[in-house]
Amino acid sequence: MADWIPFASAGASIIGLIFAGLFAALVMRADAGNERMQEISRSIQEGARAFIKREYQYVFIFVVLLVILLSVALRGESGWLIAICYVFGAACSLTAGFVGLSIATKANARTTQGARSGVAEALRIAFRGGAVMGLSVAGLGLLGISICYLIFEVWLGFYNSSSIILGFSLGASSVALFARVGGGIFTKAADVGADLVGKVEAGIPEDDPRNPAVIADNVGDNVGDVAGMGADLFESYIASIVAPVAIASSGVIFQKVGQKGMVLPFALAGAGMICSIIGTALVRTKVPEKVQQALTYSTYATAILSTVASFFIVWGVLGWKNIGFFWSLLMGISSGIVIGLVSEYFTSSKYRPVKEVARSSQTGSATTIIRGLAVGMLSTAVPIVMVAIAMGVSFVTGNKTIPNGGGIYAIGLAALGMLITTGMVVSVDSYGPIADNAGGISEMAHLEPEVREITDGLDAVGNTTAAIGKGFAIGSAALAALALFAAYSNATNLSVIDLVGDYKFMVGLLLGGALPFVFAALTLNAVGRAAFSVVEEVRRQFKEIVGLRDGEPGVRPDYARCVDMTTKTAVYEMLLPGCLAVIVPLLIGRFLGKEALAGFLAAALVSGFILAIMMANAGAAWDNAKKFIEAGEFGGKGTPTHASAVVGDTVGDPFKDTAGPSMNILIKVMTVVALVFVPLFLK
Repeated sequence: MADWIPFASAGASIIGLIFAGLFAALVMRADAGNERMQEISRSIQEGARAFIKREYQYVFIFVVLLVILLSVALRGESGWLIAICYVFGAACSLTAGFVGLSIATKANARTTQGARSGVAEALRIAFRGGAVMGLSVAGLGLLGISICYLIFEVWLGFYNSSSIILGFSLGASSVALFARVGGGIFTKAADVGADLVGKVEAGIPEDDPRNPAVIADNVGDNVGDVAGMGADLFESYIASIVAPVAIASSGVIFQKVGQKGMVLPFALAGAGMICSIIGTALVRTKVPEKVQQALTYSTYATAILSTVASFFIVWGVLGWKNIGFFWSLLMGISSGIVIGLVSEYFTSSKYRPVKEVARSSQTGSATTIIRGLAVGMLSTAVPIVMVAIAMGVSFVTGNKTIPNGGGIYAIGLAALGMLITTGMVVSVDSYGPIADNAGGISEMAHLEPEVREITDGLDAVGNTTAAIGKGFAIGSAALAALALFAAYSNATNLSVIDLVGDYKFMVGLLLGGALPFVFAALTLNAVGRAAFSVVEEVRRQFKEIVGLRDGEPGVRPDYARCVDMTTKTAVYEMLLPGCLAVIVPLLIGRFLGKEALAGFLAAALVSGFILAIMMANAGAAWDNAKKFIEAGEFGGKGTPTHASAVVGDTVGDPFKDTAGPSMNILIKVMTVVALVFVPLFLK
C-alpha cells in the first residue's frame, strides 16, 4: 500500500489541475464587456505583469544565491540534491502564482459584465477565477512534493530523503515570503496613496477614474491578495505535508509503522484535493444577501467531507489500532473552522465588534483606531486557545497510540488537518480581489449604479472571506511551525533544555520574541515610504494636468507612472525583510548554537502568531467598519464619521495585507531554514 499512495496523491493533484484548467476556460468564455471595461482590465493586466516580472527577477537572484549556499554549506549532506528540490519548490510556487494572477486579472471585467445580469452570474465568474488559483496552488503543491518523494524515497531510496524533500518546502517558503511582502507593500502603498489624496483630500469617490493611483490600487489587489495569498497558503500547505513526513522518517514512528507513516500525509492531502473540487461545485446563489452563506457553507461542507475521508484513510493506511491519529486530524480541521468563525465574527459588519468600531468613528479617528486595536487584540484569545487545545489533544492521543513519539507526529497531522482543504480555502480567498476589481471597473467605466451595488456586495463578502483565509493561514502556520520545531528538536537531540546552567536558550528567546516586531516595523515603514511617493505623484498630477480634478472630457491621468513607481519601491523594500528570515536563524544557529536557535524559534513562533492574528483582524475590522458607514449607517459617506473611518481603514490596510499575513510565513521560513541547515549547527 505504501508504494502506490504517492502515485494516487499525484493523480489527485493532476485532477485538480485539470479542473483549474476547466474553470479558466469557462472564465475566458464569458463576456468581457464593452471596450472601456476591456481597456481598464488590460491596464490592470499589464501592471500586474510588470510587477511580477520585476519581482521574479529579484526572486531568481535570491534563489541562485541560496542554491549556492545549500550546495556549499551542505556539500557532505546531499546539499546539491536539497538544492534541486529547493529550485523545484520555488518554481512550482511561482508557476501557481503566475497562473492564478493571469486568470484573476482577466476575470475582473467579466465579473463586472456578469453583474449586469445579476449576482448569480457575477459570483459564478468571480469564484471560478478564484478557483483557478485555489486548485493550482493545491494541485501544483501536492504534485511537486509527491514527485520529490517518489524520486528520492521510492525510486532512488536515499536514507535521508526527508531532509532532501525539505528543500522543496524551503523553496516554497522563500518565494512565499517575497511574494507576500512585495505584493503586500505594493497593494497597500497604492491603496493608501489613492485613498489619502483621492477620498480624503480631493473628495472624489473610491475607484474614481480621475485618481492617478486607481489602476495601481486594482493591480495591488491582484499581486497582494491573489499571488501573495496563494504563495502564502502554498507554502503553508507544503509545510503541513512535509512536517509529519520528516517526523515519521525516523524514530519510533518509523519503527512501528514504517513507510506508512510517511505516506499517510500524501493520502490525506490527496483526499482533501478531491473534496475541494467537490466543494467548488457547491458555490451558487441568486440572492445577494446569501453570497456569504454560499461561500461559507461550501467551505464547511468541504471540511466535513475531508473529515469523513480522513477517518477511513487513517484506518486503511495505519490500521484500526492506530486510529487514534484521526483525532489529531479532527482537532486540526475543527480548530481551523473555529478560527475561521472567530475571524468572521471580529471582521464582519454583521456582528458587534465591527459595528462598535463604526460607532466609535462618530467621535473621531483616534477613537476609531483605539477601538480597532482593541478588537484585534481581543480576537487573538480564542485562536490561541484553540491551537493550544489542538496541540494538547493531538499530543496526548498520539502518545497513547504510539508511546514516546506519536505525540509529535500527531501535532504534524493536526497542522495538515487544518490545511487539508487548501484548494477550497484559496479559491474562496482569491474570489475577493476579483470582486474588488470588478467594482473598480464598474466605477471607472461609469456603469449603472445597480452594477456597482452588486460588486460592492461581493467585495464586502470578499473582505470577510479574506479574513477567514488569513485565519486559516495563520493558525496552520502555528501548528506547522510547531511540528517543524519538533522535528528540529529531534534532529538536534534537544529533548531537554537547561534553563539554569545555559544562558543561550534565554538569549534565543529574547531575540526570537523581538524579531516579528522588527519585521513588522520594516514592512510597515516600507508601506509608509511607498505610499508617500504615491501621494506625491497623485498630488503632482492633480496640480499639473489641467482639468483632471474636474473630470473634463478627454483628460486622463498617467496611470502607468503610478504603477511603475510603486512596483520599483515595493520590490526594493521587500529585500531586507525577506533576507532577514533566512540570515538571522543561520547566524544564531552557527554562532550561538542549537540551544539558542531553539529558543529563538519558539519565541518567534509565539510572538509572531499573536501579532499576525491581531494585525489581520484589526485591519479587516477597520475596513468593514468603513464599508458599514458607506452603506448608510451613522450618516454615510461625506460625513466626519466617514472621514474618521477612512483614517482607520488607512491604518489597517498595511496591518491586514502586509505586516500581519507576512508573520506566518516568517515563522515557517525560519523553522524550515533551521531544519534544513541542522548539520551546520551540530559541527
